[in-house]
Amino acid sequence: MDRRDALKFLGAAVAASALPPPMLAAFREIHANLSQPPALKVLDAHQDATVSAAADLLLPATDTPGAKAARVNEFIDHILADWYSEEDRTIFLKGLADMDVRTQKLFGRDFVSANAQQQAEILRALGEEMAAALIGVASAPAGYRGSAPEPADNFYAMFRELTLTGYFTSEIGITQQLHQEIIPGRFDGCVPIAPGPQTMGS
Repeated sequence: MDRRDALKFLGAAVAASALPPPMLAAFREIHANLSQPPALKVLDAHQDATVSAAADLLLPATDTPGAKAARVNEFIDHILADWYSEEDRTIFLKGLADMDVRTQKLFGRDFVSANAQQQAEILRALGEEMAAALIGVASAPAGYRGSAPEPADNFYAMFRELTLTGYFTSEIGITQQLHQEIIPGRFDGCVPIAPGPQTMGS
């Protein structure tokens, strides 16, 4: 399974428990290596703020911490730098820029400067366009050669999968949202067995 398939796999499963252990370990390593203070590899400050705002709309803080607390924006930056091809990075960054273009047209400001309701409207439009593309492919006549939008073809599909992957493989996502242990309880295989009651004749 290549790196793009790994992200698609978790994007569909939306649960760290569904990942093969090596894949989960790779994502966990990314989280463990996030630096303090944050050091971005691909995103500039404005792009990072856009990713942070959009990810927090998808996974806001409720009774558990949201995407921002899980440092999903930094996870996405590392995936863009170390896992994505140049073509995929270009699609993602163009998608971020398009979010600003859409917000400017509707509200006269960029995405980060818009209020939460306006930002949600932009994400809703992107989601509806992705859903319409999926429906169009599903309802096409036999012989149609189009395909459903993949992460490499559709920015919003890519962004959602990265956000879910970043969140549900973070310590916050695993322990507080999924209520799973990151490391199973210790198994002591050589612990002496305490002597039990002696039987008759022993």
